[in-house]
Amino acid sequence: MELGTRNIKLALRRLRRFARTGAVEELDLDGTIRATARQGWLDVRLVPEKRNAVKVLLFFDVGGSMDPHVRICEELFSAARSAFKHMEYFYFHNCIYEGVWKDNRRRHTERTPTLDLLHTYPNDYKVIIVGDGAMSPFELTHAGGSVEHWNEEPGLAWLQRIAATFPRTVWINPAPERYWNYSPSRELIARIFEGRMFPLTLEGLDRAMRDLAR
Repeated sequence: MELGTRNIKLALRRLRRFARTGAVEELDLDGTIRATARQGWLDVRLVPEKRNAVKVLLFFDVGGSMDPHVRICEELFSAARSAFKHMEYFYFHNCIYEGVWKDNRRRHTERTPTLDLLHTYPNDYKVIIVGDGAMSPFELTHAGGSVEHWNEEPGLAWLQRIAATFPRTVWINPAPERYWNYSPSRELIARIFEGRMFPLTLEGLDRAMRDLAR
């Protein structure tokens, strides 16, 4: 099936846990009937609307080999903003290291320490990392391996911290799945997340959401 914002929204709906939050704005039909019968006159009862209570941290790889996937990642982002009311997003390049950013134009001046994220958001957040994993294995296994800056610790160390802090984490890969075996880096990433790397297809998103919802 063709990917697109609407179809992606349908796939993301697998990850739902509804709760009534916010102002009272929805008719409570059962409550209204009971109250009216008890009082003897129309007693309209309202309750907060049910909303998806799932909380999501969304990380996008940007630049380099991700450029061909910009359109589909924009569609995924748009669908996720609609599907998840409690969502925070951040960007990274190739691998998540000690800092991520919200504005790609200011990526070198306005960074959020990754350690702050691990200490700020509780472990009931679901984490979705979107990236093709196309990088040199040294970017994951060695200090100083990053192509953009000097990283004091290997990328794998940061991915391990994320996996340990957030038990429900998946990696969504926009590259065709038939090419994954050609990259040792993708294998290293998949191993960190215990095989929870899924293709950016409707079937792959469905599997990823089912995994996060467990």
